[in-house]
Amino acid sequence: MSPTRTETDALGSRQLPGDGLWGIHTLRALENFPLSGRPLHPALIRALGTVKLAAAQTNDRLGIWRDDPAKADAILAACREMAAGQLGQWVVVDGLQGGAGTSANMNVNEVLANRALVLLGCAQGDYGRVSPLDDLNRHQSTNDVFPTALRVAALELLARLEHKVVALQEAFQRQEQRWAHVVKVARTEWQDAVLITADRTFAAYAEAINRDRWRLAKCHERLRVVNLGGTAVGTGLAAPRRYIFEVTESLRELTGLGLARAENLVEATQNADVFVEVSGMLKAHAANLLKICSDLRVLGSGPDAGLAELRLPRRQAGSSIMPGKVNPVIPEAVSQAAMLAIGHDAALTLACASGSLELNPFLPLVAQTLLDTLDLLANADDILCRHCVDGLEVDAARCAQQVANATAAVTALVPVIGHERAADLAAAAARTGRSIRELARTEAGIDDDQFDRLTGAAAVCRLGFTPSPSQHTS
Repeated sequence: MSPTRTETDALGSRQLPGDGLWGIHTLRALENFPLSGRPLHPALIRALGTVKLAAAQTNDRLGIWRDDPAKADAILAACREMAAGQLGQWVVVDGLQGGAGTSANMNVNEVLANRALVLLGCAQGDYGRVSPLDDLNRHQSTNDVFPTALRVAALELLARLEHKVVALQEAFQRQEQRWAHVVKVARTEWQDAVLITADRTFAAYAEAINRDRWRLAKCHERLRVVNLGGTAVGTGLAAPRRYIFEVTESLRELTGLGLARAENLVEATQNADVFVEVSGMLKAHAANLLKICSDLRVLGSGPDAGLAELRLPRRQAGSSIMPGKVNPVIPEAVSQAAMLAIGHDAALTLACASGSLELNPFLPLVAQTLLDTLDLLANADDILCRHCVDGLEVDAARCAQQVANATAAVTALVPVIGHERAADLAAAAARTGRSIRELARTEAGIDDDQFDRLTGAAAVCRLGFTPSPSQHTS
């Protein structure tokens, strides 16, 4: 094999490595777009291979290669290899590129054409035998292939994220079941507020993550509608009617996903608001993670001079100068992933809003930010679950000590002694340093048994109270 080969396009001729699977369009993209230094997401490459396979299967049924069944077999085999992740090393264009993804589409077309040529025993670049455009891009446009592949890739990664979200929710639910007996101080605006049980804290986190599960299910609904078959602007230009009606069916069978062809292919080709909606739901999950991790860091602060109500798993030494210091590295790392996901949402929103007329040219940025966010959040959920939530402990003794010393306990006495007398006890405790228990006994006639009942786990967990005739209800 010659060490180089010559390929020609509308701009002229170029020399390429003789044994490479990509061609002149890819070469120009490599020269034009040295932006992020990152190729397409592997899931997007696999999805592009799957979309090409669906198109090739449909074209084969239409008899496009009826006179050359060997070519058809080679093309289908090459597409199957890419769909299985075997040719990704040859898809080398930068993930950020001009042209609405044309460079990505052509890189894939060239790789598949050249791989088919190798399978046929022909030289790479022999496009008279297998053409990247006339065969691999037959009845297609970047404008329907790329957004369809993006949806398929996002649905694949979404399934992984859902699995991790479920695991995280269940981890919080397990902690909820463990700590219903522990009374602790609840805080509002960073100030002691009332008493609560530790299980309520974990239950609240579990419910927030449960809402995220519901949001992810909605993401499926939004992403399943594709514009494949619409070609350039959604009119199906240069594609047979039968192909337009069959190609999405082929893709659905290949992926096992509930894909459907958009009813209005023109609209689906030019508007990208669906990705904004999906990204917004992912951002909501990121916001929940950020809030939860902030709480875990605060509740685990110390171990001596902080709240120290939670003992987070000790994952690694925390300082190069302070002996014995262990930092909450997992919540910190997850917080950063959440922050980046929120930033990705902003970039994606700008990209989707910046489309023009019949096409959005910024889908490569949408693809990079959306798929990266799905990866980030799945990985964040995974390490938060396995390396933090599953192993954390509530320090029951520390919680009890804080309850005993906190004026927050006085609110539990309001149904019995009223708001004003309770406020007087809180002021006296702050002024004298005496405990609320002691003051309740000496100043309000509440004995220790009654105090324990009013401030115990059963009382603070109960949804409201049933007043007796002798109780104040102010």
